[in-house]
Amino acid sequence: MRRVFFFILVFSLASAARLFSVPLENLVSSSVVSRLRSSGGAIFETQLRNPAPLLLPRDNELRRITGGIISSLEPNVLVEALYLYTKPASVAGASEGWTAEQRTDVFNQLMAVSSMTGLQYYSASRRAMRTFYEYSYLVDGPDSRNRIPDPVFTSVPTTLTLYARQKDLTFGDNIYRYNYVTTQDAVYFTQDNVTALTIALIPVIGGGNLKTVMAVIDCGDSILIYALSMAKALSVPGIGDRISNSFSNRAQAVLNWFSVRLDNMFQPR
Repeated sequence: MRRVFFFILVFSLASAARLFSVPLENLVSSSVVSRLRSSGGAIFETQLRNPAPLLLPRDNELRRITGGIISSLEPNVLVEALYLYTKPASVAGASEGWTAEQRTDVFNQLMAVSSMTGLQYYSASRRAMRTFYEYSYLVDGPDSRNRIPDPVFTSVPTTLTLYARQKDLTFGDNIYRYNYVTTQDAVYFTQDNVTALTIALIPVIGGGNLKTVMAVIDCGDSILIYALSMAKALSVPGIGDRISNSFSNRAQAVLNWFSVRLDNMFQPR
Protein backbone atom coordinates (compact mmCIF):
# COMPACT_ATOMS: atom_id res chain seq x y z
CA MET A 1 0.00 0.00 0.00
CA ARG A 2 2.85 2.36 0.85
CA ARG A 3 4.42 1.64 -2.55
CA VAL A 4 1.15 2.40 -4.34
CA PHE A 5 0.81 5.65 -2.40
CA PHE A 6 4.41 6.57 -3.27
CA PHE A 7 3.84 6.15 -7.02
CA ILE A 8 0.58 8.13 -6.86
CA LEU A 9 2.40 10.93 -5.06
CA VAL A 10 5.26 10.96 -7.57
CA PHE A 11 2.84 11.01 -10.51
CA SER A 12 0.82 13.84 -8.94
CA LEU A 13 3.92 15.94 -8.36
CA ALA A 14 5.14 15.36 -11.93
CA SER A 15 1.74 16.30 -13.33
CA ALA A 16 1.69 19.49 -11.28
CA ALA A 17 5.18 20.45 -12.42
CA ARG A 18 4.71 19.85 -16.13
CA LEU A 19 1.68 19.86 -18.40
CA PHE A 20 1.09 17.67 -21.42
CA SER A 21 1.96 18.79 -24.95
CA VAL A 22 0.51 17.93 -28.35
CA PRO A 23 2.83 16.34 -30.95
CA LEU A 24 3.25 18.64 -33.93
CA GLU A 25 2.33 15.81 -36.31
CA ASN A 26 -1.08 15.59 -34.62
CA LEU A 27 -1.83 19.21 -35.47
CA VAL A 28 -0.66 19.65 -39.06
CA SER A 29 0.09 17.38 -42.00
CA SER A 30 3.59 16.17 -42.85
CA SER A 31 3.59 18.39 -45.95
CA VAL A 32 2.87 21.46 -43.80
CA VAL A 33 5.61 20.44 -41.38
CA SER A 34 8.00 20.23 -44.35
CA ARG A 35 6.92 23.69 -45.54
CA LEU A 36 7.49 25.10 -42.07
CA ARG A 37 10.96 23.56 -41.84
CA SER A 38 12.02 24.70 -45.31
CA SER A 39 10.62 28.24 -45.00
CA GLY A 40 12.37 29.20 -41.80
CA GLY A 41 9.40 28.39 -39.60
CA ALA A 42 6.65 30.60 -41.07
CA ILE A 43 4.13 30.19 -43.90
CA PHE A 44 1.26 32.42 -45.02
CA GLU A 45 -1.90 32.06 -47.08
CA THR A 46 -4.16 34.83 -48.41
CA GLN A 47 -7.63 34.39 -49.91
CA LEU A 48 -10.34 36.77 -51.13
CA ARG A 49 -14.07 36.54 -51.88
CA ASN A 50 -15.16 33.09 -50.57
CA PRO A 51 -12.18 32.18 -48.41
CA ALA A 52 -11.67 29.12 -46.25
CA PRO A 53 -8.69 28.31 -44.00
CA LEU A 54 -5.95 26.18 -45.54
CA LEU A 55 -3.48 26.02 -42.62
CA LEU A 56 -5.89 25.50 -39.70
CA PRO A 57 -4.33 23.04 -37.20
CA ARG A 58 -6.27 19.95 -36.13
CA ASP A 59 -7.25 21.35 -32.74
CA ASN A 60 -10.88 20.99 -31.64
CA GLU A 61 -11.11 24.20 -29.61
CA LEU A 62 -9.42 26.26 -32.31
CA ARG A 63 -11.69 24.82 -35.00
CA ARG A 64 -14.76 25.49 -32.84
CA ILE A 65 -13.77 29.14 -32.36
CA THR A 66 -12.78 29.66 -36.00
CA GLY A 67 -15.80 27.88 -37.47
CA GLY A 68 -18.23 29.96 -35.42
CA ILE A 69 -16.63 33.23 -36.50
CA ILE A 70 -16.49 32.33 -40.20
CA SER A 71 -20.15 31.26 -40.19
CA SER A 72 -21.34 34.48 -38.58
CA LEU A 73 -18.96 36.91 -40.30
CA GLU A 74 -18.89 35.50 -43.86
CA PRO A 75 -15.58 37.25 -44.59
CA ASN A 76 -14.36 38.34 -48.01
CA VAL A 77 -10.73 38.70 -46.89
CA LEU A 78 -8.82 35.98 -45.07
CA VAL A 79 -5.13 35.85 -44.18
CA GLU A 80 -3.47 32.96 -42.31
CA ALA A 81 -0.07 32.65 -40.69
CA LEU A 82 1.47 29.50 -39.25
CA TYR A 83 4.68 29.81 -37.28
CA LEU A 84 6.81 27.19 -35.54
CA TYR A 85 8.83 28.53 -32.64
CA THR A 86 11.66 26.19 -31.63
CA LYS A 87 12.36 26.28 -27.91
CA PRO A 88 15.93 26.83 -26.70
CA ALA A 89 17.94 23.68 -26.08
CA SER A 90 17.80 24.31 -22.33
CA VAL A 91 14.04 23.63 -22.26
CA ALA A 92 13.38 21.84 -25.57
CA GLY A 93 14.12 18.40 -24.12
CA ALA A 94 10.90 18.42 -22.14
CA SER A 95 8.79 16.48 -24.63
CA GLU A 96 5.91 16.28 -22.15
CA GLY A 97 5.35 20.01 -22.49
CA TRP A 98 5.68 23.37 -20.82
CA THR A 99 5.47 23.74 -17.07
CA ALA A 100 2.59 25.56 -15.42
CA GLU A 101 5.02 28.41 -14.74
CA GLN A 102 6.07 28.57 -18.40
CA ARG A 103 2.45 28.55 -19.56
CA THR A 104 1.74 31.46 -17.21
CA ASP A 105 4.78 33.28 -18.59
CA VAL A 106 3.58 32.71 -22.16
CA PHE A 107 0.14 34.03 -21.22
CA ASN A 108 1.67 37.13 -19.66
CA GLN A 109 3.66 37.77 -22.84
CA LEU A 110 0.36 37.91 -24.73
CA MET A 111 -0.94 40.40 -22.13
CA ALA A 112 1.91 42.84 -22.86
CA VAL A 113 -0.22 44.94 -25.22
CA SER A 114 1.66 48.17 -24.44
CA SER A 115 4.93 46.63 -25.67
CA MET A 116 3.56 46.74 -29.23
CA THR A 117 3.84 50.53 -29.24
CA GLY A 118 6.31 51.47 -31.98
CA LEU A 119 6.22 48.01 -33.57
CA GLN A 120 7.46 48.10 -37.19
CA TYR A 121 6.16 46.23 -40.25
CA TYR A 122 7.06 46.16 -43.92
CA SER A 123 4.71 48.30 -46.01
CA ALA A 124 4.38 46.74 -49.46
CA SER A 125 2.88 49.91 -50.95
CA ARG A 126 5.76 52.08 -49.67
CA ARG A 127 8.41 49.36 -50.01
CA ALA A 128 9.82 50.36 -46.64
CA MET A 129 9.48 49.64 -42.95
CA ARG A 130 6.68 51.59 -41.28
CA THR A 131 5.31 51.99 -37.78
CA PHE A 132 2.52 49.51 -37.09
CA TYR A 133 1.17 50.90 -33.81
CA GLU A 134 1.86 54.53 -32.94
CA TYR A 135 0.51 53.62 -29.53
CA SER A 136 -1.02 50.50 -27.99
CA TYR A 137 -2.39 50.13 -24.49
CA LEU A 138 -5.23 48.60 -22.49
CA VAL A 139 -8.30 50.59 -21.44
CA ASP A 140 -10.92 49.84 -18.81
CA GLY A 141 -13.87 49.35 -21.16
CA PRO A 142 -15.12 49.48 -24.76
CA ASP A 143 -16.18 53.13 -24.49
CA SER A 144 -13.18 54.30 -22.47
CA ARG A 145 -9.88 56.00 -23.26
CA ASN A 146 -8.67 55.51 -19.68
CA ARG A 147 -5.32 53.71 -19.82
CA ILE A 148 -4.68 50.77 -17.50
CA PRO A 149 -1.45 48.74 -17.07
CA ASP A 150 -0.82 45.39 -18.73
CA PRO A 151 -1.89 42.68 -16.26
CA VAL A 152 0.56 40.15 -14.88
CA PHE A 153 -0.90 36.86 -13.69
CA THR A 154 0.52 34.32 -11.24
CA SER A 155 -1.76 31.63 -12.68
CA VAL A 156 -3.60 31.42 -15.98
CA PRO A 157 -7.33 32.28 -15.95
CA THR A 158 -9.68 30.05 -17.91
CA THR A 159 -11.26 33.01 -19.72
CA LEU A 160 -10.54 36.73 -19.86
CA THR A 161 -11.77 39.78 -21.79
CA LEU A 162 -9.68 42.93 -22.27
CA TYR A 163 -10.06 46.12 -24.31
CA ALA A 164 -7.22 47.94 -26.02
CA ARG A 165 -6.77 51.30 -27.70
CA GLN A 166 -4.42 50.94 -30.65
CA LYS A 167 -3.59 53.56 -33.25
CA ASP A 168 -1.99 52.37 -36.45
CA LEU A 169 -1.01 54.47 -39.43
CA THR A 170 -3.32 52.64 -41.86
CA PHE A 171 -6.62 52.21 -39.99
CA GLY A 172 -6.34 55.01 -37.41
CA ASP A 173 -7.20 55.15 -33.71
CA ASN A 174 -9.47 52.28 -32.67
CA ILE A 175 -10.73 50.19 -29.76
CA TYR A 176 -10.35 46.41 -29.94
CA ARG A 177 -11.78 43.64 -27.78
CA TYR A 178 -9.57 40.68 -26.85
CA ASN A 179 -11.13 37.45 -25.57
CA TYR A 180 -8.82 34.77 -24.14
CA VAL A 181 -9.52 31.07 -23.56
CA THR A 182 -6.93 28.70 -22.09
CA THR A 183 -6.42 24.95 -21.79
CA GLN A 184 -3.49 22.98 -20.39
CA ASP A 185 -1.63 22.81 -23.70
CA ALA A 186 -2.84 25.99 -25.45
CA VAL A 187 -3.81 29.62 -25.21
CA TYR A 188 -6.37 31.03 -27.65
CA PHE A 189 -7.53 34.56 -28.18
CA THR A 190 -9.79 36.46 -30.53
CA GLN A 191 -9.57 40.13 -31.40
CA ASP A 192 -12.34 42.17 -32.97
CA ASN A 193 -12.71 45.87 -33.72
CA VAL A 194 -15.23 47.72 -31.56
CA THR A 195 -14.90 50.83 -33.74
CA ALA A 196 -14.99 51.04 -37.54
CA LEU A 197 -11.67 50.98 -39.39
CA THR A 198 -11.03 53.69 -41.97
CA ILE A 199 -8.57 54.31 -44.78
CA ALA A 200 -8.27 57.97 -45.83
CA LEU A 201 -11.44 58.72 -43.81
CA ILE A 202 -13.39 56.02 -45.68
CA PRO A 203 -14.91 53.37 -43.36
CA VAL A 204 -13.71 50.18 -45.04
CA ILE A 205 -14.40 47.71 -42.20
CA GLY A 206 -17.40 48.22 -39.93
CA GLY A 207 -17.35 47.67 -36.20
CA GLY A 208 -17.09 43.96 -35.40
CA ASN A 209 -16.25 43.05 -39.00
CA LEU A 210 -12.55 42.41 -38.40
CA LYS A 211 -11.80 39.22 -36.49
CA THR A 212 -8.43 37.79 -35.61
CA VAL A 213 -7.93 34.38 -34.03
CA MET A 214 -4.61 33.34 -32.56
CA ALA A 215 -3.63 30.03 -30.99
CA VAL A 216 -0.43 29.26 -29.11
CA ILE A 217 -0.10 25.47 -28.75
CA ASP A 218 2.67 23.67 -26.88
CA CYS A 219 4.31 20.86 -28.86
CA GLY A 220 7.03 19.83 -26.42
CA ASP A 221 10.25 20.96 -28.09
CA SER A 222 8.43 23.73 -29.99
CA ILE A 223 5.41 26.01 -29.89
CA LEU A 224 3.00 26.17 -32.82
CA ILE A 225 1.45 29.60 -33.38
CA TYR A 226 -1.51 30.02 -35.70
CA ALA A 227 -3.01 33.40 -36.60
CA LEU A 228 -6.06 34.01 -38.77
CA SER A 229 -7.31 37.48 -39.70
CA MET A 230 -10.71 37.77 -41.37
CA ALA A 231 -12.65 40.80 -42.51
CA LYS A 232 -15.89 41.71 -44.16
CA ALA A 233 -14.52 44.70 -46.02
CA LEU A 234 -16.07 47.37 -48.19
CA SER A 235 -16.46 46.13 -51.77
CA VAL A 236 -14.33 48.68 -53.57
CA PRO A 237 -11.89 47.71 -56.35
CA GLY A 238 -8.41 47.26 -54.93
CA ILE A 239 -9.46 47.52 -51.25
CA GLY A 240 -9.41 43.74 -50.71
CA ASP A 241 -5.88 43.41 -52.09
CA ARG A 242 -4.65 46.35 -50.04
CA ILE A 243 -6.18 44.99 -46.85
CA SER A 244 -4.89 41.45 -47.43
CA ASN A 245 -1.34 42.69 -48.11
CA SER A 246 -1.50 44.82 -45.00
CA PHE A 247 -2.77 41.89 -42.90
CA SER A 248 0.02 39.58 -44.12
CA ASN A 249 2.81 42.01 -43.30
CA ARG A 250 1.25 42.91 -39.95
CA ALA A 251 0.90 39.24 -39.06
CA GLN A 252 4.62 38.82 -39.72
CA ALA A 253 5.35 41.80 -37.46
CA VAL A 254 3.23 40.39 -34.63
CA LEU A 255 4.86 36.97 -34.94
CA ASN A 256 8.30 38.58 -34.79
CA TRP A 257 7.22 40.58 -31.72
CA PHE A 258 5.92 37.48 -29.95
CA SER A 259 8.96 35.40 -30.93
CA VAL A 260 11.30 37.96 -29.36
CA ARG A 261 9.23 37.97 -26.19
CA LEU A 262 9.42 34.16 -26.06
CA ASP A 263 13.19 34.34 -26.54
CA ASN A 264 13.45 36.70 -23.57
CA MET A 265 11.11 34.54 -21.50
CA PHE A 266 13.14 31.38 -22.04
CA GLN A 267 16.46 33.05 -21.18
CA PRO A 268 18.13 31.56 -18.07
CA ARG A 269 17.21 33.51 -14.96
